[in-house]
Amino acid sequence: MVASLIKSAARPAGIRAAVARNGLRAISGTANTTFVRTKVTLPDLKYDYGALEPAISGQIMELHHSKHHQTYVNSYNDASDKFAAAEATDDVAAKIALLPLLNFHGGGHVNHTLFWENLAPKNQGGGEPPTGELAKAIDSSYGSLEEMKTKFNAALAGIQGSGWAWLVKDTQTGQIGIKTYANQDAVVGQYKPLVGIDAWEHAYYLQYKNVKADYFKAIWDVINWKAAEERFK
Repeated sequence: MVASLIKSAARPAGIRAAVARNGLRAISGTANTTFVRTKVTLPDLKYDYGALEPAISGQIMELHHSKHHQTYVNSYNDASDKFAAAEATDDVAAKIALLPLLNFHGGGHVNHTLFWENLAPKNQGGGEPPTGELAKAIDSSYGSLEEMKTKFNAALAGIQGSGWAWLVKDTQTGQIGIKTYANQDAVVGQYKPLVGIDAWEHAYYLQYKNVKADYFKAIWDVINWKAAEERFK
């Protein structure tokens, strides 16, 4: 799921980069071949908005998913369309100006799609500890799941402004670690996202107000470790 998500979200940028490097003819093989760009869409949730209560209220889930995530989807698609238009006229300055928007809103879409998969109601396994190789990796790196949570929550608390904390797998070494990312920067390149927690105020403020530490503690009750185990493989 992660691979298909990233492929879907990154396809326009990947094609644009390839066109910039090699030219359309070199990619297509014939001058008549055309590319059809697809738009990203808001993913459906596998649970109701209220299913994660009391850890996350239904009101927050509805606003977070249907309003905030939808805005990232709409804004990424809009920026992608403008980038394509700028590319058609080879407007280099316009393309450079659009890159921050593509990164921010594209990252917002990718991050939130992974986030929804990170969560599950308790009656669907939410909060149940990881098993297998991921559990072993956590114990090896942190001593225990509880110690990992403590360090993870400390990383979340240390984020200045808005951002995310992620449990990641280093694709070069196979080791796991905790990384924080500002704003909507996505986990790409050397690291593979396993579990992410949104530290933006819109993820918790209606319910937890300024006591975000309570949100960081409560969300572990609905973390979907089965999804993380699949990503770890």
